[in-house]
Amino acid sequence: MRSRDRWQLPAAALLAAAAAAVWWRADLFTMELLAEVAILAIFTMSLQLLVGVTGMVSLGHAGFLAAGAYTTAAATLFWGWPPAAALVLSVAVAALLAAAAGLFVIRLSGVFFIMITLAVGQMFHAFFFRAQRFGGDNGLAGTPRIDLAALGLDSGAPGTFAAFALICAALVYLLLLLVTRSPFGMMLGAIHQNESRLASLGCPVRRYKLAAFTAAGAVAGVAGALTAQHTGFISPDLAFWTFSGEALIIVILGGSGSLAGAAAGAAVFVLLRDLLSSGSFWSGLSLPPELASHWQLFMGMLFIAVVLAARDGLYGRLAWLIEALHTRRRARR
Repeated sequence: MRSRDRWQLPAAALLAAAAAAVWWRADLFTMELLAEVAILAIFTMSLQLLVGVTGMVSLGHAGFLAAGAYTTAAATLFWGWPPAAALVLSVAVAALLAAAAGLFVIRLSGVFFIMITLAVGQMFHAFFFRAQRFGGDNGLAGTPRIDLAALGLDSGAPGTFAAFALICAALVYLLLLLVTRSPFGMMLGAIHQNESRLASLGCPVRRYKLAAFTAAGAVAGVAGALTAQHTGFISPDLAFWTFSGEALIIVILGGSGSLAGAAAGAAVFVLLRDLLSSGSFWSGLSLPPELASHWQLFMGMLFIAVVLAARDGLYGRLAWLIEALHTRRRARR
């Protein structure tokens, strides 16, 4: 993994440049897709901190995203808070809930950890499903977007909010990159490699795992707050385990252990979903309506093909190819 680290920043810069180029020429629909990609990238990068860096596979991570979304809705709609303050509160609430859940889940590992995180996520779903204050299974609409009038911007415009979401995603990436490259991040990587050896050396493994679980929950809270502002609607489906499963698939698709890969995987996922579900790719090429209605089947087949062809994900395979070409060029010299 260390040999691939030098490609992290160039890959992230390339993604940022591509996002800026698309934003510059995008129509209203594409702006909405860009905002969705940015928010999903934040969520998958938070899961990457657990899965790819620390080695904790969670199927309940969406519960903390939902907690952030519901906190934003409650703070803005019920208490009259400005969306910016509600976003900060959402991060704090998601972090506290992650810390409380982490006290129990980090005691387990392997399939037991996966199952208990699944149970935690489903507890969030069940709570929000029965919370009539938030509309129960019907959800709740009307969450306002952050006010950018002080900057002379209208966050209600799709382009403005898309730019705001992309900037948030870039900041989250830089923050998590600093975390993973810090001594704390190195310890998380060591836990991933050999947890039992670190424990035998006297390292407080559980403390590090709890800190990672809490940090990942806090970042998921950011994604939840932005989700509530983007769609203006929250529902219990945000906490359902399938959402966590989709994020886990995106992490594997992009490349486990790579923050840039997680962001790229989010972009690929949203793009493929839009293309396959609409059945229209580009001029002269489209899927029949009866096939487009089964777009999830085709997406699943594509994911299986990617995993079989590149077990280290899209970023990992691309980094390997670049490294191989670079090594061959040096050998010729």
